Amino acid sequence: MTKVGRMSNDSVYAVLNCDDILHEILLRLPPSTISKLIIVSKRWLRVICSSSFRRCYLNQWGQNYRLLGFFVCNFLYLGRPRDGYRRPRSEPALPLLSTCKEGDDLKLSGILKQLGYFIDCSHGIILSGFHPKTYYVYNTVTKQKFQLPEPQQFYKSLCMALIVEEYLDGDTCYKVIRARCECKLKERNTVSIETFSSKTGNWRQTTLMCSTSFALRPRTAAMVVRGVVHWFAMWGKLAIYDPCLGDRCIALIRLPAGVLTHEHEESVLGESSDGLVQYGQSNNLGLEIWILEKDAGANPSIYSNCTHLSYKWILRWRLNFKTLWKQIPSLSTHSKETQILSFLPQNSTSVFIRSGWNICLCDLETKTVEIVNYQGRGASISWESSKVVPYFLPAWPHSSSVS
Repeated sequence: MTKVGRMSNDSVYAVLNCDDILHEILLRLPPSTISKLIIVSKRWLRVICSSSFRRCYLNQWGQNYRLLGFFVCNFLYLGRPRDGYRRPRSEPALPLLSTCKEGDDLKLSGILKQLGYFIDCSHGIILSGFHPKTYYVYNTVTKQKFQLPEPQQFYKSLCMALIVEEYLDGDTCYKVIRARCECKLKERNTVSIETFSSKTGNWRQTTLMCSTSFALRPRTAAMVVRGVVHWFAMWGKLAIYDPCLGDRCIALIRLPAGVLTHEHEESVLGESSDGLVQYGQSNNLGLEIWILEKDAGANPSIYSNCTHLSYKWILRWRLNFKTLWKQIPSLSTHSKETQILSFLPQNSTSVFIRSGWNICLCDLETKTVEIVNYQGRGASISWESSKVVPYFLPAWPHSSSVS
């Protein structure tokens, strides 16, 4: 080898041996490539799995997710009095309709039998338990289970929220919010909430106020977008609470009425790919997807003032279910049962819909649909009294050896 060739090889080695330069090179590679490079060396594994690189990479490319299956929560059992409906022993408290081997492994591990009923999930964290006293948080990535201390307040009827945050040191922190729902619709402009923080390990009671009377919809879980909590409220409204503002206020926004001719059978919330709140509603004819946008020049905090909001709903998609039935004729036999099921995380172009016991992935741009295969297909699920939620894990290399 010539002297020039040796100098060139030494220069390349020196460049790739510098973490900062390697960091900048890897940032320019697409997501389809980055996950394969962890096998190059232990050093590359350490750099790619570090929280600092992950944060920079996801800010540039966005987060990808992989579907493990669908959790089923039957409202007939969750939060009911002791003399109410009893779950038969043959029915698991936390069913998972698995869609892959990783979902199968989660079912076979036996951990789901220890968690009670499903409540919510976010970023691989599962919130479950037995209202109104016993709650569990389970991290699927680290396989750590934690039982929350018993709440201080008793709420006969309530709704929940799960906020998952990651900090600079790579630690995953979370908050669990319990919000009281009034059984009798009274003229109230306050709501009592209780918040558990994994940082403090304690519950803290707070009273939130609104400029007008409202009531939260019971037995629901909030949609959290960039740390802001969104609950369905009664009378066709959305209740919004930003814990970071510290002003203990709730904003009310009327949901879009849309142009669907029949009463809505299903409505769901999600986060769009551009970080906005999206709302989906459906009946047996079709579905509509709306995006909540701020007016130009609005305050950087989405809902900084609960009495002077500047916002508007924008209709982004409208789809007639007959278009889908032409692709898969078997779906037309369940036409009266077709409904929107859930959004995908940080996705503006795809939704899950249900037709009978079929779960389908619908592409709103191409107006195409494909059936999602899951274990338990055709099982006796009470769709009218159950909430079916897709369970995703962040698709990012994970190494237990990386601090």
